[in-house]
Amino acid sequence: MGLLNLIYIGTAATLSYIDAKAWKDIHGHSASLAKDPDHYGPPSTGTKGLFQADDGDHGRQRRIFSHAFSDRALKDQEPLFRGYVELLVTKLRELGTATPEAKVNMVDMYNFTTFDVMADLTFGEPLQLLKGSAYNAWVQGIFAAVKFFGLSTTLRFYFPKINAMLPYVLPVLKKKQREHMQYALDRVDRRLAADTDRPDIWSYVLREKGDGQAQLTVPEMHANATTFMIAGTETTATLLSGVTYHLLRNPDKMARLVAEIRSAFASPDDMSLQNLPQQPYLNACLEEALRIYPPVPGGLPRLTPPGGTIVCGEHVPGNVTIFVTNWAAYHSSRHFALPEQYIPERWLPDNDDPTFAADDKAILQPFSYGPRNCIGKNLAWHEMRLILSYVLWHFDLELCTESEDWTDQRVYALWEKKPLMVRLTPVERE
Repeated sequence: MGLLNLIYIGTAATLSYIDAKAWKDIHGHSASLAKDPDHYGPPSTGTKGLFQADDGDHGRQRRIFSHAFSDRALKDQEPLFRGYVELLVTKLRELGTATPEAKVNMVDMYNFTTFDVMADLTFGEPLQLLKGSAYNAWVQGIFAAVKFFGLSTTLRFYFPKINAMLPYVLPVLKKKQREHMQYALDRVDRRLAADTDRPDIWSYVLREKGDGQAQLTVPEMHANATTFMIAGTETTATLLSGVTYHLLRNPDKMARLVAEIRSAFASPDDMSLQNLPQQPYLNACLEEALRIYPPVPGGLPRLTPPGGTIVCGEHVPGNVTIFVTNWAAYHSSRHFALPEQYIPERWLPDNDDPTFAADDKAILQPFSYGPRNCIGKNLAWHEMRLILSYVLWHFDLELCTESEDWTDQRVYALWEKKPLMVRLTPVERE
């Protein structure tokens, strides 16, 4: 019932699902399925962080990091978010009005913002991408590392002999991956040595010292810092790019969202952690963007135990790789009416359109599911709401012709996004 695809390559078997029940069976609290080592490979720093740790170490690390991603932490960090979003607006106004025909690549601008925010939270210092309006070599290295991971994962699973040759065939990508790791390690060490009470990730982690619980080791801090700088940046910027594109391709949806934001907030100062979630159409637009353009389009593979397991009511043998494929699940007509259309209204609490009455919203789990779901989910939601609302409060946007087919993209674990070119017109207010 939940089976989407079955693939055998040599002795390897893979099952991918699009059934909502598969989330609980594969990722739920009672599943306890190990992450597939052939997919994730060895940790880049030599130590397993949240992303790769086994259940015991994951639980310990997550308990410590939970304070840094709590609602209280987000409240403390709100001035930091606001500062970067205000800088984004300043740069958009500067670039968007430089000439009468000026075009702005929103993929870059969203990336600059999310990387600056996450670097401040992870390293205690910004990357200055927004101020310079350009990528530095390290961020370019992150993009290369993601691409290398995508290629290596595929080859490791299906063609292990070829994968062993990848560092020699693509030495530049491997070199950039190593540079990304070392850059992150050096800056974490510098932040840990600093005496500061800034409300970044480490200020909350370090407060846990001395409470009698097991603490993070420095290598574990290193491992998690490299993860945060990928998982907390690229995916959020991807969603913001996707929702901007789909709103521009659906002017009626854009008009409704703009009206909600500009009527709800007399000033951007009112866009707070408490107020933004109260905007129903804003939430619906973001939910629908997560469905139609999920930042992680594939799945997060688990490995069945030697004795097998039950998924969607059927026995799956041991040593089989299983996962829910986000893109396929979210675009299936089994789950959503008109799945290829961007229709935020399907997510509105008061929507009574019978067209969407049978939509299976439980299938949408873009932050994964269960005890190992994304620890930064609340942070990502606040960033997405705040950044999109700020942009649409300050500017009218127009999609440029060259970006009309923007979603025609390749995937290397994450989307390889093309430039999203728009024209910006500042909103005039008395």
